[in-house]
Amino acid sequence: MKRKRKKLKELYSQYEKDVAEFKKSAVCVKGCADCCIDVGNIDITTLEGIIIHDRVATFEEPLKSEIKAMLAKNKMERENGRLSRCAFLKADKTCIIYDIRPFSCRRLYSVKKCDGASPTIHRQALNLANQTVKKIQQLDFNGYSGHISYILYLLDREEFRKLYLRGKFKPQKIADFGQSHGILINRSVPR
Repeated sequence: MKRKRKKLKELYSQYEKDVAEFKKSAVCVKGCADCCIDVGNIDITTLEGIIIHDRVATFEEPLKSEIKAMLAKNKMERENGRLSRCAFLKADKTCIIYDIRPFSCRRLYSVKKCDGASPTIHRQALNLANQTVKKIQQLDFNGYSGHISYILYLLDREEFRKLYLRGKFKPQKIADFGQSHGILINRSVPR
C-alpha cells in the first residue's frame, strides 16, 4: 500500500507538470468552488478512497460526524439523480482535504469564469487527464472506481476495507451495489 500511495503521488505530480502551461491561463482562485457546489462526477478509485477514509478517521468530533452525514446525503441525492455540494467543502469554500484531494478534483480548472456552467479546459489537458485516470486505475488493479460517496460508503464497511487492504479481490461481494451505482472494476477497464 505504501508503494501504491507513493506511485499515486508521482502520477499526480507528473500530470501537474504536464499541464502546467495550460493551467497558467486558469481563472480559478482559492474560494472559487463552482466545481464543488454542484458536484457532477467526482469519481475516485479505492486507493484514493482509502487515503481519504484514513484522513477522515483522524478528524475530531463533531467534524467527523458532519462529514459522514454529508457523504450519506450526497450518496442519497446521487441515487435520486441529483447533484449536491461536496462533503469536504468548508463554509469559506475551501477544501478540507485539499492536500489529498482525488484526481477528479486535481484535473479541474477553467480558462473562463464558470458562473454555474461547466469548466472550460484545454483539449490537450483533458486528454492527459484521461490517460492519467487509466494509469491510476491500473495502479489500483484490485480496486474499483466510482463516485466519491459510493467508494467511501464501501470503505466504511470493515469487511470490504480489510479485503481491499489485504489485496484481495471479490467483486461478487459488491455485485448488486456496484452494478446499481455504476462502480467500475479497475482491472476490467480497457487499457
